[in-house]
Amino acid sequence: MLRRSILALCLGACLAGGAQAIEYRSVAVPVAVFHDAPSAQARKLFIVREGMPLEVLVQVEGWTKVRDAEGTIAWIERAALGNRRMLVVTADVAEIRQAPRAEAPLVFQAAKWVALELQEPPAQGWVRVRHRDGQAGFVRVTQVWGL
Repeated sequence: MLRRSILALCLGACLAGGAQAIEYRSVAVPVAVFHDAPSAQARKLFIVREGMPLEVLVQVEGWTKVRDAEGTIAWIERAALGNRRMLVVTADVAEIRQAPRAEAPLVFQAAKWVALELQEPPAQGWVRVRHRDGQAGFVRVTQVWGL
């Protein structure tokens, strides 16, 4: 009986610890470099552009290990990241509407990999976003990444 109680407590603690919110940051400089290790001397993998949202995995002495929308895991200098919440279109074409309804008038369309600024938390399958040119509206959460 004591063993079951201890096991239940341990399992509960593990499950509670695993329910952490995902942290996202966005590239805040015009161009940043992905590296294969947390060092400026590490192999450069490729560059990423300003506004690209990244999932934070680990932070170590000025470097952040991140995952992008395609699942690539790499290291980026922490100074290249900002707090502005951005999303990226993952659908071939995302439809941004005036209201969070499929029948609402279309404001604009955004092609795959276009960055959109998060304006409000998602609700009922929609999220309010703004394009860098100022146009704003609602997009289905299934058409973007970074939430």
